[in-house]
Amino acid sequence: MSLARFGRWSSLARTLPRLGIKNLARVATYRLFLAMRLHPACRLTPPPVNGKFFASPAHLRAGEPSQNWQGTVRYFDCIEVPMTGGRPDWFYRPASGITAVASDRPWWESGDFDEALGDIKDIWEISRFNWVLAFAQRAAAGDDRSLARLNDWLTDWIAHNQPYTGYNWKCGQEAAIRVMHLAMAALILGQTTSALPGLRTLVRVHLARIGPTVAYAIAQDNNHGICEAAALFIGGAWLAAMDGDDAAREWMNRGRHQLEERVARLIANDGGFSMYSVMYHREFLDALSMAEIWCRTQGLPAFSTRYLDRVSLAARWLMACVHPQSGDAPNIGANDGTRLLPLTDTGYRDFRPAVQLACALFCDARAYPERGSWDHPMHWLGVAIPDAVLPVPRSRICPDSGFALLKSRQEDVQVFVRFPRYRFRPSHADPLHVDLWIGGQNILRGAGSYRYHAEPEWVGYFPSVASHNTVQFDDLDAMPRLGRFLFGDWLKLSTVPVFDEHSDNQRFVAGYLHGSGARHERKVSLRKGELEVCDIIAGFRKRAVVRWRLMPGPWKIEASGVSLDGLCLSVQSENGPLVIRLVEGWEARCYGSKTRLPVLEIEVTRPGCVTTRVQWDVT
Repeated sequence: MSLARFGRWSSLARTLPRLGIKNLARVATYRLFLAMRLHPACRLTPPPVNGKFFASPAHLRAGEPSQNWQGTVRYFDCIEVPMTGGRPDWFYRPASGITAVASDRPWWESGDFDEALGDIKDIWEISRFNWVLAFAQRAAAGDDRSLARLNDWLTDWIAHNQPYTGYNWKCGQEAAIRVMHLAMAALILGQTTSALPGLRTLVRVHLARIGPTVAYAIAQDNNHGICEAAALFIGGAWLAAMDGDDAAREWMNRGRHQLEERVARLIANDGGFSMYSVMYHREFLDALSMAEIWCRTQGLPAFSTRYLDRVSLAARWLMACVHPQSGDAPNIGANDGTRLLPLTDTGYRDFRPAVQLACALFCDARAYPERGSWDHPMHWLGVAIPDAVLPVPRSRICPDSGFALLKSRQEDVQVFVRFPRYRFRPSHADPLHVDLWIGGQNILRGAGSYRYHAEPEWVGYFPSVASHNTVQFDDLDAMPRLGRFLFGDWLKLSTVPVFDEHSDNQRFVAGYLHGSGARHERKVSLRKGELEVCDIIAGFRKRAVVRWRLMPGPWKIEASGVSLDGLCLSVQSENGPLVIRLVEGWEARCYGSKTRLPVLEIEVTRPGCVTTRVQWDVT
């Protein structure tokens, strides 16, 4: 065995136990039973799904319905493709412009990452039924054509995606998202207690698919378990109320129990989430918001106080990340293009509708005092807009989830720092990454994820240390890559993080030890008109590279750094000579779409301190 292969297996042996023995056993059992065709999911026999799904609303509603899904098909809420023939091509792949051949095999015989198929998320995306919500809104406002299209598209989708056959039944979470969106559409149309038989059968078929594989979803310790639990709770309660059968009640009770358990395990005491991702944080929070809305509107028993308190912390966590004027947030952590519950025509990167809804439900207060499009989901879903307004977030440290926020009291400036505190598996190698925002503009930024299935160079590039504002040692990644979604030898802090907040200075300090023996301590100070970052580095063999990924623009390189329109980034070093260069990098603000951006690299060959100062005009 080669030394490299031995090192990989050694890292894997150290890392797997951290995923949890129970979780590993769940995954192994799931895969073994599927391979042997002994899994209960392999024995499902669905009833026929046909007939009309939604009736005309008994009462019309005022409001501003979404105008999306009229003449174009939306992928990942940021890529629009012209629609021909009046219906979507359910297997079209926008990345290649080619339609995949529909599979007639049972879902468990389809691979997640089939090279011939490409990125399966391209196919999953429009089968999440985001369009159901837009059509339901317009139908509720009196647009009969939207109601007809809603029923027609659902009929066509079923014809091309027979239950438990093909790509769109492969993932339990995808089925769960469809259930939640169908339920919210019924709520918008006033048909939660009078759902037509076709819709009830469609929901039942989905819940029967989700139920047998929930243990696998739980084993991931991520968004899957929460979304699938929310769908079981919502759909089960819905069918139990209408049909009164034992299977529906079992789904409902199982979903409630799993939601309570997942929230207690996956949401940290500081409100952070197990996936260390701003985008995934929005996804799971939207799923919990839908479960809470269903619980209230259907008169079901409330969730526990412990559960509600923990979700309240998660809502405040996301609120602290979002710029109140732009609605944008740091592109930190994995980003798979998910936007649940799109009841407004705001952009994919506008987090305010999700934040406002979650804060109203779980904090009994508004995140944003002004009225705007971020209030639309509450209007359509019957959630009262609270009178109280939450205080503006201040500087804070989240010691359990590994985030720090430095927020100026004198300017519209905030700094986010990501530090290595990993209770769950990290998806990005981003130790001590720094995001800088001035006036709602993301000046220093992360890369995003681009795609989960792409050419090897892109799959490796976006989650790597080279795609973050931090230090890379000897051309090594921050952690060894063991799989598509798994890093090994998770980094640990070498010092206790220090966080100080004063009226004129916010300061954060943390450090870690790299697996190669290199050391990195970063001191971040935010003052009026200036951000200072001191990187103390040592223990590397040949070189260390500090990277600053800059917002797109005509940056000018200078002797000690770069400048752009009143912004100046300068570098000095105690390490002796340093090399400064401005190179081209890439970022993905939305899934499936990558663009270029400038990256400043500072290379040193000796240990010591590299100090970076970003200065801007104070107005």
